[in-house]
Amino acid sequence: MLGTAGKALCRAREPRAVKKPTTRWGRIRRSVLLSLPGSVLAGLVTFIGYGLHLGLSVGFFYLIVVVLQSLFGDFLSSAFVSAVSFLLLDYFFVPPLFSLRVSDASDTVALISFLLASLVITRLTSQAQEAADSEERQRRQMTHLYGLARQLLALESLPSFESKMLEPFRSEFRLQSVCLFESDSAKLHKIGESRHHLCETTRNAYISGRDYDDPSCQMAVRLLRVGERTVGAVGFEGLRDLELTAGPLAALATIMVERCYNFDHASRAMAATEAEVFRGAVLDALAHEFKTPLATILTAASGLREIGPLRPEQVELAEAVESEAAHLGQLTSRLLRVARLEREDVKPQMEAVNIEELTRSIVDHYAKRWPDRRFSLSRSDRVEVTADRELLWLALGQLLDNACKYSQPGAEITVVLQITPAAVVIRVWNSGRSITSAERDRVFDRFYRGSDVKSLTPGSGLGLYVARKIAQVHGGNLELEALETDGGTAFLFSIARRERESSDEPQIQCASSG
Repeated sequence: MLGTAGKALCRAREPRAVKKPTTRWGRIRRSVLLSLPGSVLAGLVTFIGYGLHLGLSVGFFYLIVVVLQSLFGDFLSSAFVSAVSFLLLDYFFVPPLFSLRVSDASDTVALISFLLASLVITRLTSQAQEAADSEERQRRQMTHLYGLARQLLALESLPSFESKMLEPFRSEFRLQSVCLFESDSAKLHKIGESRHHLCETTRNAYISGRDYDDPSCQMAVRLLRVGERTVGAVGFEGLRDLELTAGPLAALATIMVERCYNFDHASRAMAATEAEVFRGAVLDALAHEFKTPLATILTAASGLREIGPLRPEQVELAEAVESEAAHLGQLTSRLLRVARLEREDVKPQMEAVNIEELTRSIVDHYAKRWPDRRFSLSRSDRVEVTADRELLWLALGQLLDNACKYSQPGAEITVVLQITPAAVVIRVWNSGRSITSAERDRVFDRFYRGSDVKSLTPGSGLGLYVARKIAQVHGGNLELEALETDGGTAFLFSIARRERESSDEPQIQCASSG
């Protein structure tokens, strides 16, 4: 009797996979449709039971109908079938027949008991069915999320985000459209055709700083946050379980965007490293190539005076060629040292160096090169340290070169040699522009040049970095002195004393100017 109607109730479950109505009237209409098979089955029970004169015992068949309806419908449809069964039982099987009145008190109790039992069964069954449906949805969503995570991990890392990286989201969850807004580039990436302006909604959600849900359109937009920073927003259209799925999908999208950013940063760092290695190799190759022509020039200049008597002006020219070629040879050697400083650890060639004599020769050299600067040197008679002469010349020369380049003609440049039991400190000061507080911590960074000096003179931003590295190799440091007054810049170059003098001579003042 119940076989055909039971199959009809089974088929009534199929609409549950269809888009779930969200409005009140939509839910009521859906419940009415779900109650039709149960109502038809209740009518069939009434027809058969009335023909067999079953009496109140037919109520057990009505309870079976209510249970079946609870299994395959929602609570509202089950309650409706319970009410229909109650009315049919009262109208056709409780005296007086064909009336909703009840003549016997025991029949009244039986009807009320039937109604309460059917409603309790309906409620309990509906709750169990809802819990089972929720668990099933969660299981399916976890399966899809796991599949999506595997596809995202299998994607090839890209230096920048591309729309094709949204395809796994759309294909795994069968979405209508997916849109992602990146805050860094202010770009929108979309895949699929949106019917409800998903891109505009995603951008507006990021601007407003709030998530957005529209169940009627099955649309959800979530902000993408990395720590305290919002890096973008992602929108989904055609998402069936917004509350259950939107959050995990946004988390996976955040991981994907962060992965692209990290890959981009790593690629840039690798490119910078490769460029630095290449630059060092080029410097090394050029410096070696200069060595042979310079040696030829020096030999030719020396041979000119040996060929025969020369006029005074010719001798002067030959000496100038010899002097400048020798100077260029020294610069080439220093260029080689700089290239090695950039590519590997420094290996100084230690020897006894008269630091006072070395400092004086460097000051005299730059006084000749910059005759419009006023140089002064405060020094002791003789102080020997164990150091690499060439590296010290390179470091101190860089400090003096900076003092000359970043000061105006007529500026004063002071070099003070300070001796302590543990170290030798050389203070280089110039009366030019001072370094701002915002740049004080960055002037020693590789390739850094202040924003104000880029237009004044060319440079590589390596001088102070190399000078500090040389000082550290000698057990000292290079620091920017904090001046109490505005104007001027002072650097403190220190190296450790490996050999102490028996006595420290008092400092004397002398000056040389170009």
